[in-house]
Amino acid sequence: MIESFDTSLVDWSRGQFALTAMFHWLFVPLTLGLSFIVAFMETIYVRTGDLEWKRITRFWMKVFGINFAIGVSTGIILEFEFGTNWSNYSWFVGDIFGAPLAIEGIMAFFMESTFIAIMFFGWNKVSKRFHLTATWLTAVGANLSAVWILVANAWMQDPVGTRFNPEMARNEMTSFWDVFLSETAVNKFMHTITSSFLLASVFVIAISAWFLLRNRHVLFAKRSTVIASVFGVIAAIATIFTGDTSARIIAREQPMKFAAMEALYEGQTHAPLVAIGAMRTDTTMVPNPREEFIFKIEIPNALSYMVFLTPSGFVSGINDLVYGNEEQGILPYQERIDRGAVAINTLKEMKRAKDRGDEAQFTAMKAKFEDPQWLEEYYKYFGYGYYKDQPVESLIPNVKLNFYAFHIMVILGGHFLILSIVALVLSMKNRWGDKKWLLWVALLTLPLPWIASQAGWVVAEVGRQPWVVYELMPTVAAVTKISPGAVQLTFWIFLVTFMALFIAEIKILTAQIKKGPEEK
Repeated sequence: MIESFDTSLVDWSRGQFALTAMFHWLFVPLTLGLSFIVAFMETIYVRTGDLEWKRITRFWMKVFGINFAIGVSTGIILEFEFGTNWSNYSWFVGDIFGAPLAIEGIMAFFMESTFIAIMFFGWNKVSKRFHLTATWLTAVGANLSAVWILVANAWMQDPVGTRFNPEMARNEMTSFWDVFLSETAVNKFMHTITSSFLLASVFVIAISAWFLLRNRHVLFAKRSTVIASVFGVIAAIATIFTGDTSARIIAREQPMKFAAMEALYEGQTHAPLVAIGAMRTDTTMVPNPREEFIFKIEIPNALSYMVFLTPSGFVSGINDLVYGNEEQGILPYQERIDRGAVAINTLKEMKRAKDRGDEAQFTAMKAKFEDPQWLEEYYKYFGYGYYKDQPVESLIPNVKLNFYAFHIMVILGGHFLILSIVALVLSMKNRWGDKKWLLWVALLTLPLPWIASQAGWVVAEVGRQPWVVYELMPTVAAVTKISPGAVQLTFWIFLVTFMALFIAEIKILTAQIKKGPEEK
């Protein structure tokens, strides 16, 4: 069934969306975390009346504003791409996906855009407490925006609270609360938000370290470090906790993604966790289960314990999922493809019956989509049917990319926790800045949170492939049927535009940081 799709169109559409999303995500986590750090700083100023805290607040608020402006513009482009490049997807899931995006625009975006004006231009024009309230509401609004975007994305990973309407060939929401409060959605929000707080904390620590290395605005830098390190320790611990929970959810709901994250080909009990390793070849295609690593360091039993909280738990491998494991009750992909093809053909027969006016046949076919047993046996694998004439190995995500992205994210997360703890302990002893090499470590850490954050999204999105909606709609079926040349053209236009914006952002931020906080 896939031959009817232009693979170059799919690849360029994916590339354009990935470019826009990854560029957008350069700005979003700093906005989310820095908004609350600024709010805490202003709270200290209002409670103490210390003008030094006002200087600190105003400096980081300007940095927040520069970052916020660029992030908003790229986010708007992303939403337009759903209609221009992914119209089939928008039709198939618009009833579910559109609701969170609409709420985000109506509630969260308008909330933050209203109070951000008071936050930036209300100094000395409104009371201290009213200004502080506006700052907090801006932070809350920015993070509420993330709630609805992440709910929509979580539904793509774990489509719950919906039913398929065969007459319209689209999914419809049956329970808003099932979508909003699904385990995947709640954990995705918590993990994304806490990791964003951690990114912003490391950013503030790194910039403060730069001031200390130059022996400029020392009091400003030390106080900023105290707030950021407290924030960083709490955020790092929360990120690790939510990441651990996320791994268990993925192992249960998206076992192929989980197997790819650890490059696990043969399922096993007492499965070890690969702490670090280097892969020999691109192991996306199987079978090649025993020659995937040049070297690896494993933690015995850790993977089974991570998933099941017991070392005796069976963790499914890539081969188990692709070729089946009768002992573990795992259906092979070929069987899922065959069942999915039955669901797709049933839908086609129903539409043909409707077109020729065969009411009896139409009613019989439609009744299948209302039968819970048939839905569980056939419609559940609807998306697999698109791969009827394709090798089952084409349903395996890029193992190498997922493995490295996951491990980079985890290793860097540990580094951020250690850095935050060291900065906090030394700050409490008023010794942060005594050792220049530690300041250099903090400064050189500056780009690493963005690498970790981007790696996390690579795992989330590349690991889900080839699905745009897990097991219901593959990426090849989601694209708009337009000229690949048009997508290529806009890809290069976006690339040039984004690079210009990025350079402008860096220059403006650098100039603001070099200028430092306003003089007393």
